[in-house]
Amino acid sequence: MSFLRYLTNEKPYIYLYLAGFLISAAVFFTDSNRNWAWGTFFYAFSLSSFVLLGFILFRYQQNISVIRQMKSGDYNSLSLEGEIAQQYIDELKKQHIREINQIQERQNEHYDFIVSWFHEIKTPIAVLRLLQQTDMDANSLREEITKIENYLDQALYYAKLDSFNQDYDIQNCDTIKITKEIVKAHSKTFFSKKIRIFIQTASLEVQSDPKWLRFIVNQLLTNSLKYTEHGGEITISSVETPKEKQLLIRDSGIGISQKDLPRIFNRGFTGETGRTYTKSTGMGLYLAQQLSNKLGHYISCTSEVEKFTQFIIHFPLDSDPYLKLKKTHDE
Repeated sequence: MSFLRYLTNEKPYIYLYLAGFLISAAVFFTDSNRNWAWGTFFYAFSLSSFVLLGFILFRYQQNISVIRQMKSGDYNSLSLEGEIAQQYIDELKKQHIREINQIQERQNEHYDFIVSWFHEIKTPIAVLRLLQQTDMDANSLREEITKIENYLDQALYYAKLDSFNQDYDIQNCDTIKITKEIVKAHSKTFFSKKIRIFIQTASLEVQSDPKWLRFIVNQLLTNSLKYTEHGGEITISSVETPKEKQLLIRDSGIGISQKDLPRIFNRGFTGETGRTYTKSTGMGLYLAQQLSNKLGHYISCTSEVEKFTQFIIHFPLDSDPYLKLKKTHDE
């Protein structure tokens, strides 16, 4: 740090000294006794100037010392504004470290997801290769292609999760109609595992984005199919209360342990069921819950091991006056 640059930051002290000097001079020259002693005056001026110069040099050495200590990070600020600035910089550093940790955590999560996704998608591809070498069954081929499409959807919706607000269209959706279409797409799995499907409601109209809602319901139904054993059953029903609408998907599958139940919607969580019965990325339920929250819905789950698992999608009551008016006009 140059001495001239240092002096530009010490202007307040110099101005204070000049102000004091001018006040003293004014008092001296306005003395009614007119008993001026020029020698004393210049002596006092010289003495105070030396004091100022010594103070400036002392402060300059202090600044040089603090600048050197900054490299080690252990130093005391020379002013209140410097201390506040240092506190602000320290807070910025902490925030920067937190953001870096979050970025690294997300990168690790993306890496884990991609690795598990590749392992997951290899299974239906291997089955397709096996079918290619034998008499290819159209239904089996369709089932494996459906699995691949589901894994691709997971990857696609995971990539879109952060840019959700740029790609959604809220409108009236019949959840039962959407559910029936998904059941039809999985008909081969229902048939091969001899799983009975019961749809106990005719319609349930809610406000949502049909594309995203289809993905959410598909993840829940796929999960039920995966963990429901041969000869089991899945029941689709709905409930309307004064506060909300609910779509219920209940299966007679292997269930979820009580210790795993609170964490099934966590990113990458597979639990005992996912580790024991089938390989799983642990992303399906996480994505379903995240997308539900972005749409203003949420998913809850109840389960009992070896008895049942029930997912409930909670929808708010219709609250968009435009959609209500549109519905009335259409009728």
